[in-house]
Parts: sequence; structure tokens; C-alpha cells
Amino acid sequence: MDRYERILTLHRLLKSAHYPVPLPRLMDELECSRATLYRDIAFLRDALGAPIESAGGEHAAFRYEATEGQRFELPGLWLTSDELAALLALNELIGRSGPGVLAGALAPFKARIEHLLSDRASGKALPVERIRVIPWGERKLDQQVFRITAGAVLDRKQLRFLYRARTTNNESKRTVSPQRLTHYRDNWYLDAWDHDREALRSFAVDRIADPHALEGGANNVAENELNDLLASSYGIFAGKPKAWATIRFSAHAARWVADEHWHSQQKGTWLPDGRYELQLPYSNSRELLMDVLKYGPDAEIAAPLPLREEMKIMLQLALTGYQ
Repeated sequence: MDRYERILTLHRLLKSAHYPVPLPRLMDELECSRATLYRDIAFLRDALGAPIESAGGEHAAFRYEATEGQRFELPGLWLTSDELAALLALNELIGRSGPGVLAGALAPFKARIEHLLSDRASGKALPVERIRVIPWGERKLDQQVFRITAGAVLDRKQLRFLYRARTTNNESKRTVSPQRLTHYRDNWYLDAWDHDREALRSFAVDRIADPHALEGGANNVAENELNDLLASSYGIFAGKPKAWATIRFSAHAARWVADEHWHSQQKGTWLPDGRYELQLPYSNSRELLMDVLKYGPDAEIAAPLPLREEMKIMLQLALTGYQ
């Protein structure tokens, strides 16, 4: 491990120890020599101000000086190699995810990440070009709408807004108790209790306009109730499951589908001829049908019969456009 990781590990050992930590254990934990360990201890004590006590003699041991009140913490932010790699990936994700709401809202944090990475790399060029992020299907999102909506979720305030449903293009005024924000397929959705309809609903945040947080506190819905209605079926606009779909994929497509996560309750079975059968609960069939369609002739809906017939109609209508 490098010096930064050794200092961090040394700090954790001394901080959590109730008794002096023997020298051999420190050398084993830090995977270093006696001389390297003494240099790290000196750096931690002299440069960072750690209150290190040592028991000399034949059996050397170290610990933090016992003090009442606040315990010693490392100044600034210390990163292991794994943490640095994760931070580098996050930095690139923020920078390359387009001019969306996260890129704007997290700009100050992104600058701080770059500063930390620069310090950690000791002047070396950071390999940011080794991480590639490609957004897909991301819709335009008003940052002010997102901030007001997110603020109402976090502050537990009721929210009033105009909503234009994409399916009908009709506009309606909604008063809701926000429950949580959901990021799904590169877009944001608001799960909320709709006071006028007295039911849980999911709203695409990009279709929300003129939001206003109200003085009234939001009604809280238990997480298990949220998941039971909004996450128990396939897709974002789920609802309670109406049936289970059975989809069979060709041996070729099975190489991909068998490793894919479609739903938390999905059941997958390899068939004797190499095909793969996927079963999952659904309520609204439209999103499921569109996802099956992308596999073309490599996918077949086997059951239930109404879903199979609905897919046949979609395929026939699509074929009509090519005639």
C-alpha cells in the first residue's frame, strides 16, 4: 500500500485502540518495514499533530494520548486507492453527463474533487480519458424545477405544480405530498401522494411546471407501501402487478438477457435447447412490450395470452408502416 493508505490505516488503528498497539502488529497491518513505520509515525505526529504516545523498550507500542472530549481526526480528506478510483469515476460522471441538473448543481463539488485529485496525484496527469460516460434517453430538465421539487422532498413540504402528462398532453394542477425522487434510465421521477386523487403517483420531473412548496407538511407514506405499489411491477409507472409475463429469448440473446436485471422479483430459467425464459410481474404493459421489441426476432412473449396478443398487434401495426 502507498503512503496515504498507510497513514490512513495507522490513524484508524490508533484511534480505535484502547491499549497501545504493538509494533509488530502495526508493521503487519501496514505491510511495511520497521523504518517505514517509524517514518509514518513521525509524519503523523509532527506534520499532522497527532497526539501519539509510545511505550519504548524492547516491546515498542503506540497509541493516541488519552484525552477527554474531542478525539483527534486527520485534517482534510484522506483517500485510499479504491476511494480515489471511485472519486475519479464520479468526477468524470459529473463532468460528462451533459448540462443536466446534476452537472449544474454539483459544479462546486466537482471543482473540489478535481482539487483533491490533483493534490493526491502529486502533479501527475490524471487519466480522465480512461473513463467514458454516454448518456442515453436523457430528457431536458429545468434545473429550477428540479431544485424546488428536491427541496420539497427533503424539507417534507407539500408541493403544488402544473403537470402535462406525456401520454395525453393534457395539463392538470396537482397538490402532492412528495415521498422520494427516483432516477430511472437517465431521467428523474417524483413519487408522491396525490391529494386530489388520494393515491400514490409517479410524475416525470421534466413534465412538471411552476412548482411551489407549500407551508403544509407532507404526509409520509411508509417505504414498504411505496414499494408495494410503485416498485412491485415492471417499469417506472408500475402499480400493483396484474399478471406475470413469460418471455423466451433465443440462445443468441440469452447470452445478454441472463445477465440483465429487469426486475427485483424476476425468475430466469435456462431451457434445454439453450434458450432463456424470463418471468416477471407487470401492471402497465407498454414499457415491457417496448423493451421486448428491441430484441426483435430473438424474443417471444409466451404468456399470458392477452400480452402475447397485444405484442402481435404492435408488430402488425409496425409492419403496416413498411408496406
